[in-house]
Amino acid sequence: MSLQIGIVGLPNVGKSTLFNALTKKGVDAANYPFCTIDPNVGVVKVPDERLDALAKVNNSQEIIPTIIEFVDIAGLVKNAHKGEGLGNQFLSHIREVDAICEVLRAFPDPNVIHVDGSIDPKRDQETIHTELAMADLATIEKRIGTMSGSARTGNKDALETIALYEKISNTLNQGVWANTITLNHEELVKIKDLHLLTLKPLLLVVNSTEGHAHPVFASQYETGSIVDMDIKKESELAELSEDDLRELSMKRTGLDILIRAAYDTLGLITFFTSGPKETRAWTVRRGTKAPQAAGVIHTDFEHGFIAAEVIDWHTLVELKGDTKAKELGKMRLEGKEYETKDGDVVHFRFSV
Repeated sequence: MSLQIGIVGLPNVGKSTLFNALTKKGVDAANYPFCTIDPNVGVVKVPDERLDALAKVNNSQEIIPTIIEFVDIAGLVKNAHKGEGLGNQFLSHIREVDAICEVLRAFPDPNVIHVDGSIDPKRDQETIHTELAMADLATIEKRIGTMSGSARTGNKDALETIALYEKISNTLNQGVWANTITLNHEELVKIKDLHLLTLKPLLLVVNSTEGHAHPVFASQYETGSIVDMDIKKESELAELSEDDLRELSMKRTGLDILIRAAYDTLGLITFFTSGPKETRAWTVRRGTKAPQAAGVIHTDFEHGFIAAEVIDWHTLVELKGDTKAKELGKMRLEGKEYETKDGDVVHFRFSV
């Protein structure tokens, strides 16, 4: 499962610095042949200490983390939808990402000019939200124009689809994002091919220096959808090796927290496969049942699914491997209706 996060923000807010710092923490793209790498895409491993613990227990030759792709685009400015700055045509590059990471500037620095003349994260956020809403509005209006001919002939599906588009259009015209509208499964299917930016999950990164966090955002930090960090400092830390970080007693950097927050924002969980050859993390949506989780590894596993041997990673590590776990009856056998849990270590049984 290849996942993408699109990074958006105004110019000079630290967006590109964040992207470059994340890229330095990336993994060799050659290990992931399913990824298409462009100059503005960085492949980043999701930090997970459980991998090391499992690999140690099983003496694994290789550790393979799960990954997220971060996509960087040019900075937005107010009225980009009217052609200001570089315009908003480059938003097409993040139409198909899974979530949006919005970078807001809260740090004071007279040497770094703010495009609007002052530091105001809330105002900047309104600018970004408006521009993304206007981009979606243009997409919907274009589609309504395309379908209007069929609607005039009385085509029922076209009439229903245009009514749905107009409901979303009215919401966007009020400056409200599409993800605030309650939509059923059928409606979501109808608009899937629009790739609406304002329908995507949102992660906020507030770029602040120590003592200068903006109170509007700092008070919401606990939600998990907002990460307050000093991007310049994190960029410097990204240059350090894992050994250097351990010497500084830093188990997790702000970048690690951001990557995990992005992962959580998408509603994802991690399960593991582990043995002498490799210990590997796999990504699935929360609530994914065992056969579909098996299909992430290989489609044959899903089609021929029989059962899944499951144990929690912590129990496996405590018991120092499968042998003791099976002796004590800690290894469970689960069927087709089992929902994969975060931290499960799984061995799938399947028929060819």
